[in-house]
Parts: sequence; structure tokens; C-alpha cells
Amino acid sequence: MSVAKNTYNRVTTNSLLKMKSDGEKIAMLTAYDYTLAGLVDQAGIDVILVGDSASNVIAGHETTLPITLDQMIYHASAVIRAVKRALVVVDLPFGSYQADSKEALRSAIRIMKESGAHAVKLEGGNQERSSIERIIQAGIPVMGHLGLTPQSIYKFGTYTVRAKEEQEANQLIEDAKMLESAGCFGLVLEKVPAHLAKKVASLVSIPVIGIGAGNGVDGQVLVLHDMLGMSKEFSPRFLRRYLDLHTNIIGAIQQYTSDVKTKDFPNESEQY
Repeated sequence: MSVAKNTYNRVTTNSLLKMKSDGEKIAMLTAYDYTLAGLVDQAGIDVILVGDSASNVIAGHETTLPITLDQMIYHASAVIRAVKRALVVVDLPFGSYQADSKEALRSAIRIMKESGAHAVKLEGGNQERSSIERIIQAGIPVMGHLGLTPQSIYKFGTYTVRAKEEQEANQLIEDAKMLESAGCFGLVLEKVPAHLAKKVASLVSIPVIGIGAGNGVDGQVLVLHDMLGMSKEFSPRFLRRYLDLHTNIIGAIQQYTSDVKTKDFPNESEQY
């Protein structure tokens, strides 16, 4: 049974809670620049994540670890200038919150003040509770992130599915409950078994957004560049490519190059 989509002139954290209670799925995508963020917003997306995945897809790093707080603020500022409707959530990058709760709060405040973002997201469970609570007490909405947490990739040693074993699954459930009790308005579950993600979504009242976590959660998130098919190097099971921009963009540039070299561009109607 399909659920009618509500109309939101501006999506807020309260909007997401209502979507969950109404059974309306939440659509979330990443964006890192003004032009693409504007297109994503115009298309009616609910949440835009200015992800630390910019480290990979924009800067070309192997992991998310190298991106800095200043760089995240730069990307977030560009996105915010383009967005009229979506809720904009910004990742706290590696090293900006793990040391202590005071540093976490300072980092979150910088993102909110300097970019105009609507909320922040950070990775981790119980070990980050004090930082989460401190940020929320300052009036800043926080989204959690459990399962595969890319900032901890060197600890994991692999990008494989997390929480397949009972002990880790139980810990994930407890961490999800903790994030809810600490005041998070939602959480992302990355690369966990679908049955576990569905269970988590049923146990907490806050929206659970999945990426590689099955369809039993409250919404989905993908990296924009991946779902548009701008790269063919990344092909996890959970990724659906809606376009093949990799082929289309290369083809267009090749045609442009040919037109320039053959003196076809510009033609008589394209000059003054």
C-alpha cells in the first residue's frame, strides 16, 4: 500500500519525525556544491547530506579521513546557498569531535555559524554520548551514524557488512537506543543486515536512514555521484545507478573537442 507524500515547504527535523510516524519514506542524497545542490533540492529531496564522502568523490582521497573541518564548512556553505526546501545535514569530519566533548561542540558550532547548516552528523555509539549530548544541549540537532562507520575504516580493516554476529548486532541495537535517548533526531545505518536494520527502525521512534541496510528502514541515502553514474569504479550491491553520466559526459566532451578541432564550433549563429 502506497503512502501519500505530504507537502513540506521546508523540511525540518520535526518533518522527518512526522514522515516516520505517517509511514512516508525519507529520501536523502549527498551534495557538495551549489549547482548540484540546487538541482537536488528542486527535485524534491527531503534531506541533503554534505558528507565527508567529499573526501573521496570531490578530492580523490582513498578514505574520508583527510577532509578537514574548514573544507566541510566550505562545501556546506555552497550547498546552503542553493537550498530552499531540504534539510541540510553536515558531517563532522574525522578529528573534529573524537578528542572530547568540548572540541566536538566547538566544531559543531563552527559548522552551524559559518555555513548556515541545519544539523550535524557524527559517527559512533556510546563512546560519543557525551559529545552528542553537549552539542544537542547547545541547540544543535544531531544525526547519528552506526554500522559501517567509514572514519573507523582502519580499525575495521575492511568495508564489509557490519553486525552480522550476535554480539555486534546487540551492541548496535543498544547504541541506537542510546542515540535516541541522547536526543538525536535520526540516525544512519550503513551496511548492516536488512533484518537487523528493520528491527532497529522498529525499536526507536526516530527516523532510521539506510545505506546498504535494506528496505525495512524509514528512508534511504546514496552518494549523488554514485547514483548518477558519474563513476564506474564503485559498485556495491546496494547502489542503483539512475543515469550513466560517466558515458554521457565523456561523450559530450569528446564531441566538443572534435567540433573545436574541425572548426565546427563555434558556427555562424554562435558568434557576434
